[in-house]
Order: sequence, then C-alpha cells, then structure tokens
Amino acid sequence: MKFGVFYEHQIARPWKPGDEHRLFKDALDQVELADRLGIDYVWEVEHHFLEEYSHSSAPEIFLAACSQRTKRIRLGHGIVPLPSQYNHPARVAERIATLDLVSDGRVEFGTGETSSEAELAGFGIDRATKREQWHENLDAITRMFVEEPFAGWDGRFLRMPVRNVVPKTLQKPHPPLWVACSRRETIQLAARNGIGALSFSFVEPAEAKAWVDEYYRLVASEECVPAGFAVNPNIAVVLPMMCHRDEQTAIDRGLDGGHFFGYSLAHFYIFGSHKPGVTDIWEEFQQRRAQFGFDREIAAKTGQQLGAQMIERGLGSLRGAIGTPEQIRELLRGYQEAGVDQVIFVSQSGHTKHEHICESLELFAREVMPEFHEKEAQREREKLARLTPQIEAALARRSPARKADPDYAISAVMKP
Repeated sequence: MKFGVFYEHQIARPWKPGDEHRLFKDALDQVELADRLGIDYVWEVEHHFLEEYSHSSAPEIFLAACSQRTKRIRLGHGIVPLPSQYNHPARVAERIATLDLVSDGRVEFGTGETSSEAELAGFGIDRATKREQWHENLDAITRMFVEEPFAGWDGRFLRMPVRNVVPKTLQKPHPPLWVACSRRETIQLAARNGIGALSFSFVEPAEAKAWVDEYYRLVASEECVPAGFAVNPNIAVVLPMMCHRDEQTAIDRGLDGGHFFGYSLAHFYIFGSHKPGVTDIWEEFQQRRAQFGFDREIAAKTGQQLGAQMIERGLGSLRGAIGTPEQIRELLRGYQEAGVDQVIFVSQSGHTKHEHICESLELFAREVMPEFHEKEAQREREKLARLTPQIEAALARRSPARKADPDYAISAVMKP
C-alpha cells in the first residue's frame, strides 16, 4: 500500500492572533518531514466558510509552497470543487497545469461537488444540479489539458469559445484524476468514470473490501467510460492517526483531535446550526460529543484491536489508527488484504500538537511503513498488467479530443 497525509487546516477555538500563521507554517514543516520519511502523498482540501473545521480555502497556494520544500511526495488536491461558481474550469486547468510544472509533475487532481449548505449557498450553487456541473466541467477541463487549442464548449453550465488554455501539464495526458467519495454510490461513480476514489468515510476493512471489489469490477466492465484521457484505478481510505509506543499516550495525544475532526464535519454537513463568527464548535463538541458517536470512554479503552469504529453496547466511537505501531500495523494489514491502494492519515485536527504529529509520523515511517512499502512496486506492476486490457477498452469508449475550427480567430479589437 501507499500512504498519504491529509490536511483540512483545522483550528479549533479559541484562537488568537498569529495562530493561523503558525498553523500553516507547522503544516508545511510536517509535509517536508513526510517527504523525507518516504510518505507517498499529501492531500489538501478546498473548503470555504467552514471555520474551525477547515481554513483551507486556497489549496493551490499551499500545495505550491509544498512543492518547493519537497522532492518526491505527490501533491494531491483532495478536492477541487468543480461547480463553476467556485472555480471556472479554465482557471482550474491553468492552476493544475502550473502546479504540475513547478512540482516537476507531482500533481494528483482530485475533484468533487461539495455538499455543505454553508458553501453551496455562499456561492449561490444549485444543489439539484451540482452533480451535473461536476461531470460537465470535468469533461471540459480534461479537454483543456489535451486539446491545443481547446475547441470550445457549448453546454448547459459552461459556454466558452475556442481558446488555447496554457500552460499544459507536464504529466501526459494529464495528472491522475480522483473524486471525493463518501458512499457506495460515489464509489460506483468513480469506477464508472475511470478515476480514483478518495473515500472520506471512516470504513472498517470488511466494508472497504466490499467497496474495493465493486470498484474494480466496474472499472473492468463496459460500464467504465473514462472522464479523462487516462484511467486512474485506485481506491484510498482516510483514517485518524496517532502513533506512539505507549497506547495511552497515543490516545491522549490524538483521540480528541480525531473526534473533533468527525464532529466538526458533522456540524457543517449533518446536524449543526451555525452562526458565522460566533458559534464555538469546540465548546459544543466538549459538551455533546458522546451524543453524536464520539464517546471518549468507548474509544479510549486500551488493549483493543484497532478499527475505524470501536463498538460497545451498540454504540460506536471513532478510533481509527490511534495506537501503538503493533496495533496500527495489524489494522493496516486488514486494509491491505481488502485491496485498498492507499491509506491517508488525518493527524492535524482539533488541538493536536505539531510536535506530537511529527513524532507520530517518524515512528510510523520507521516501524510500520516499511512492511507495506516492501512489495508495493511489484503489486503496482501486477495490477497494471491485469487491468491494461480493460483500461484500453475503456479509453476506446471515451470520446476523443477534438479539433478546433481552423478558421476561428480572435480579433485584437472588438469589431463595431
């Protein structure tokens, strides 16, 4: 398996002047460390107006900074929201290509629709059409990567004349494509479009196996019609992580942050009522966490086998990969056996300390990661050999790049 680190840029209240600055500088240090340790990916979200939960509204800037402080780690957008009110497709294509060039071809291009009312209503996006907007705009963007010039677009949501969208990406035909997934339906969507599935649900290995099996069945079927000009057959899962030789120390350092990550997400997406600039989500979390499945008493019990959820008396509480190297290793073997391609760790959450995140990454990379990296190159070669005929067949079903009208020209001065 491969491994990634994931950033929302969480900053739980209370915060004071300078805290956001330190948050971003610490995250850059963590990514630089992850690169030196051999961790494969860094993933950065794009969210707007979701205070405390995510202060990452300009991921292209953060990832560009990462690109200049690292040498090999892949730089993942997880994800760029594609409804046009967030990001015009041409601007997305330009930014992705520029980042790919300055990073020497290390970009992973994750996309999605978003679903929080704070963001959709904030940008005036129609919830009923956001899936259609994602699909149309992704098709247009991938054509902007490969068509020279882009032959133009006259769709339901995007209208654009012929233009040569420059620069072009270093990776050809374009960076690997991914989509955010939280349910079985979106895992299927990823597979049918031939793109990687970024699963942001905290799933157990047994559930992950069912998702993986269905994903790869659809990728290899005639239902797969690639959204881009290459197929990216990969499935990734996200887990909270804090690694320490002493289990209780790992819990004390990482559990509250991991729980706040889940609670603050649910606050904006499921049950919260939010007053911008006023609501204190951290305070609410402290008072109400157990009511919403983040019971500390259940998850903090030592000596258990790790899982995404700890269960007691029918109640669940998030735990993830918070424990000793031995516990985390055993958990990851379950995901490996399930066929998961990448596990992405969330450590920067709540009030988790920077130095604890760094110590955790170092211990994980030293004592856990080598086992899973040892045969990764061979696994990748075997997977590619197995899927190559199906990938070639899928790409043959995708409509090809187009040629622009050879007589089209842009007048330097508007004609009367």
